[in-house]
Amino acid sequence: MFADINNNIGYELVLALGAFLLAMFITPIYTNFAYKHKLWKKQKSVAITGEKLQYMNKAHADKIKRHFPTMAGVIMLIAVTVVTLVCCLNRGQTWLPLAAFVGGGVIGFLDDLLNLYGKNAVAGLRAPVKFAMISALGLFLGWFFAYKLGWTAINVPFVGSFDIGMVAMILLFAFAVVATGNAVNITDGMDGLAGGLAMLAYGSYGVIALLQEQWYLAGFCFIVIGALLSYIWFNVFPARFMMGDTGSFALGAGLGVVAMMTKSFLLLPIFGGLFVVEAGSSLLQIASKRFFNKKIFLSAPIHHHLQAKGWEESKVVMRFWIIGGVLAMLGVFLAMGGGIIR
Repeated sequence: MFADINNNIGYELVLALGAFLLAMFITPIYTNFAYKHKLWKKQKSVAITGEKLQYMNKAHADKIKRHFPTMAGVIMLIAVTVVTLVCCLNRGQTWLPLAAFVGGGVIGFLDDLLNLYGKNAVAGLRAPVKFAMISALGLFLGWFFAYKLGWTAINVPFVGSFDIGMVAMILLFAFAVVATGNAVNITDGMDGLAGGLAMLAYGSYGVIALLQEQWYLAGFCFIVIGALLSYIWFNVFPARFMMGDTGSFALGAGLGVVAMMTKSFLLLPIFGGLFVVEAGSSLLQIASKRFFNKKIFLSAPIHHHLQAKGWEESKVVMRFWIIGGVLAMLGVFLAMGGGIIR
């Protein structure tokens, strides 16, 4: 029914188009359901450290007032899963990223449900619970990666490949899933921000997978891009809906796996540089408040700090996209020159 995906770049573009069209078809169905049942996201009223979120609540006052739904990541979850299962399923290349995407999406979906129907001020799953769930997912997928697929070597750009053993690889794989899942989740705080940066990162890894002739893995990356294009169409300011944790954890977990499977985990801080900055700013803020009782930023993560400083939301998003695009190109050049692509 479908053309051979091997050595067929045009097929990857067809996969992206298929995911885009399916997501566009699902969007009005979800939108009608979400507005009918008032799936409005509850903003957190207190931070992890206990104080009120003064700047963030002020910045989101207009969104709270106009009410727009969360959990639109369900659209991406369905589109990516269906197109991958039908057109791009391969044990060695797409089982793991799809499992991470779906697994992360399920964890995020549970968090979104508690956000909608829970009564606590945290507005969702408790942080330790989310961490335990995403860690369990990462460890299981890491075991499959190392034990079933036999990947135990890590590539150091410009140096070479080193076998680190099965246990170390499982732990490293789990770290990639947990760190990237949480980083994308933290970044998802402005209309179009996380979606645009994720699309750039997946696009970069898709190019690397093509150059490595991992055709199915490249196909998966382009499927995610297609679904993201549909999402961003409706999510740019002012957004019709937000992806919620369903989308951000799915995108983040999948991205961590793709980084491992393209042998470019150590370049992930380049491809996802702004995800690192966003997560890092939150960690620094938490550490500073707990140990020194002092804030580093007006609000964290850093996109909220810039907003509190007077930057318009659309300006923050556009400039972050530009930086993300530059980092994506830099990452591809480093991969090509660093021996990751042979």
